[in-house]
Amino acid sequence: MAEALFDMSAMDRPRILILGGTTEARQLAERLAADSRYDAAVSLAGRTADPRPQPLPTRLGGFGGAEGLAAFLKAENVALLIDATHPFAARISQNAAAAAEATGTPIFALRRPAWELERGDRWTRVESVAEAVSALGGAPRRVFLAIGRQEAFHFEKAPQHKYIVRSVDPVTPPLALPDVTAILASGPFAEADEIDLFEEHDIEIVVAKNSGGTATYGKIAAARKLGIEVIMVERHKPADVSSVGNCDEALERIHQRLSPVKDRGV
Repeated sequence: MAEALFDMSAMDRPRILILGGTTEARQLAERLAADSRYDAAVSLAGRTADPRPQPLPTRLGGFGGAEGLAAFLKAENVALLIDATHPFAARISQNAAAAAEATGTPIFALRRPAWELERGDRWTRVESVAEAVSALGGAPRRVFLAIGRQEAFHFEKAPQHKYIVRSVDPVTPPLALPDVTAILASGPFAEADEIDLFEEHDIEIVVAKNSGGTATYGKIAAARKLGIEVIMVERHKPADVSSVGNCDEALERIHQRLSPVKDRGV
């Protein structure tokens, strides 16, 4: 029998489900783990082979789409759903919004702001990873790929380039390309270390997703410092739910939504 995700002895505490997988989700989980007013848990999609332990009870794996998530929210009497998934996890966010609407479960998103173009940046903005492949051009270049492993296969259409591919887990199946160097690492990545990496591999162009936040911004700052071009895959329009930009704002939203009136000083 599967272990209960929520505390069955604390039915008087409102239940919060965090759809996680980001630094911000972990920060929020740490804060809620120390707050006895709420019964909170984290759900991870399971895209990382060996995710870091969470400070709250954790569920791994998908729900089976919006319908499966809706059934879970109803069965577990979840009082608040927080979408703190990666800014590019569009399908999960869409399913979360649909499930919340179907069950009448309050929802908000914790979305870190996107990176903004700064003086000295050399960005080419694209709408998809497939478009980023075309933006590399025909002449061979030394490319640093920092887009995760799931969409790296697109670059098999441009085998003339030398690729340095960094991801948390190995790209599977391995890329069918003649010149690939794989780097397995997880952030945060400091600007100085990124500069060293780019110089070591003579990087000419960076392909990145506009994930926002500080953990992986080092590569963007390093590219600016070295005058390296960046192909920036921009975010798609997010699911139509209200959002906050950081952990403090999320805690305030939780308090407003779930705390008794007397606790809010109203």
